Amino acid sequence: EQLVNNTLFAKYAEEQKMDETEEFQKIMKNARKDILAGIAIGETVKAVEVTEEELAGFYEVNKARFQKGETVSAKHILVKEEEKCQEILAVINAGEKSFEEAAAENSTCPSGQRGGDLGEFGKGQMVKEFEEAAFAAEIGAVVGPVATQFGYHLIKVEAKNEAAEIPFEDVKDQIRSNLMQQKQNQAYGAKVAELKAKYMA
Repeated sequence: EQLVNNTLFAKYAEEQKMDETEEFQKIMKNARKDILAGIAIGETVKAVEVTEEELAGFYEVNKARFQKGETVSAKHILVKEEEKCQEILAVINAGEKSFEEAAAENSTCPSGQRGGDLGEFGKGQMVKEFEEAAFAAEIGAVVGPVATQFGYHLIKVEAKNEAAEIPFEDVKDQIRSNLMQQKQNQAYGAKVAELKAKYMA
């Protein structure tokens, strides 16, 4: 509808000879300049390429930037009272129920419906008390109660993953995008300097 309305107004403007006014000519002159500048900038940066060698070289020199920190995979049970948490721990330790069953029945966290599974997480993603207990726990052991602002937790660590380099293929597109932006900016800056020397000297 907006397109139709614009067409109607343009037709009306032509009939009123608004395209012959000084205002119209001024707007067209500025629009022409902007369009030409956009085309010229596009031509300046379109030849920029990033080679496979440049990608690999950047990765090798900046490996420290492509690190995945230490993580753990854990499950937890969250309740409001410490006494309740102790009772659940006793039931698990006695073998009366598995950790996952106890989580499904008692945890106030939505993860309880998944047996308490929180998946994999790194440092800085959980509250301090929970994080410290999870990273210090032995795999398969149930630790707690751990008090946090949310209540009392029992934590079971399923796996620990050491810090490792992120594979080149996983960050290749990110590196390409960054290098392309850098090289385009350089090409743009060089062209601006060239044009200033030519037209403003």
